[in-house]
Amino acid sequence: MRTGPRRVSGSIEHEREHDAVVIGAGLAGAAAAILLARAGWNVALVEKKRFPRRKVCGECLAASNLPLLHALGVGEAFEARAGAELVRVTLMRGEASISAPLPPADHPRWTWGRALGRDSLDTLLVERAVAAGATVLQPAALRAVSGGPGAWRCEVRPGEAVDTITLRARVLIDAHGSWESLPSERAPDARPRRASDLLAFKAVFRNAAHAPGTIGVMALDGGYGGTVLADGGATTIAGCVRRDRLDALRAASPGVRAGDAFEAWLRGECRGVRESMDGAVRDGAWLASGPLRPGIRVDDRSPDGNGVRTVAAFRIGNAGGEAHPILGEGMSMALQSAALLCSHLLGTDARTGASASLVAQRRYAADWRGEFAPRLRLAAAFAHLSMRPGASAVMMSLVRAWPGILTHGARRGGKVRLAIDPATLAFSRFRSDA
Repeated sequence: MRTGPRRVSGSIEHEREHDAVVIGAGLAGAAAAILLARAGWNVALVEKKRFPRRKVCGECLAASNLPLLHALGVGEAFEARAGAELVRVTLMRGEASISAPLPPADHPRWTWGRALGRDSLDTLLVERAVAAGATVLQPAALRAVSGGPGAWRCEVRPGEAVDTITLRARVLIDAHGSWESLPSERAPDARPRRASDLLAFKAVFRNAAHAPGTIGVMALDGGYGGTVLADGGATTIAGCVRRDRLDALRAASPGVRAGDAFEAWLRGECRGVRESMDGAVRDGAWLASGPLRPGIRVDDRSPDGNGVRTVAAFRIGNAGGEAHPILGEGMSMALQSAALLCSHLLGTDARTGASASLVAQRRYAADWRGEFAPRLRLAAAFAHLSMRPGASAVMMSLVRAWPGILTHGARRGGKVRLAIDPATLAFSRFRSDA
């Protein structure tokens, strides 16, 4: 249902009413829009960037997610475009490299993960959201948020338009990542720049000598990284570096861009990366973001600009909680948190009012912590071991003696388990491409 004044030209309706507004059309936001729209909800999906676009991401997706991708209707397209099946992991530090098999997923059809660029996968999901009946505003800037459960109000400015649109919704879903807050939650950031801040980088290379089917993990002095062969023969290299390490690298090479300094550091620090990148050509510029904000932000309340705790929007993806990306679980957590939330929204029919929305919020937050908090803790432990020379040396000695540690770690990190089974929960009635 849509209400309110309209432009005579018909190009913009000034006010619209929806069951749910989703902010951010990445993996989590688009997945939520698909699931809710297919269940008959009137959904608006708001995204500030034009697609396709690249973003800082390792681009690996564990096999446990493939049933969900098929339930969302993009599984066949994913399998047709993605890189080789990922069957091994190689831990690299200095001149050493140690490999071990990845654990297979416990599924009769989908056993191994794959890698696909976010420019492709995000676009597939948004197109499917449109096909499911969601209204997509892209590009569109979110200007203000007010209200609360059962009566949210979002002010959105589409593209280059001067006028804003008011989106009224019973449910508000925050899926726009962790780098910024919703307008209703913005407050001066008093946290100073810290030497320990982690800054993230990602680039795509052509003609790299990266072994198909292998995920490379780098333990670095002051950072960590990963590399994988994704779609179209492109190799993705992504990693994080402490701010003080990056500052030292740039001071040693005045005038060098941060991404180029990061690339030179990887080549110098890690033989495996150096050999795979020999003769490779970078496709586009280095992308950067950060600092990372690892931690859990899923809650039923959040502080406003005055420090008062008020009812929060539902949070999925990195907005709900962010793990150190060393385990490559960010994409999995985005998709699975969206599915987990939608099971609670549909189970309580949260669009009926504030009380139902609050019940869904409490249940979702509890389930989110049960499913994903262990992954965050494991990723944090592995990341800190990898960044410290002494600790990473001990870690390499242990892995050399028992390579199965890598296989076990991947299993504990969520590579074989889906947080929610699309065949058994509320949205199992949705048509899939399986």
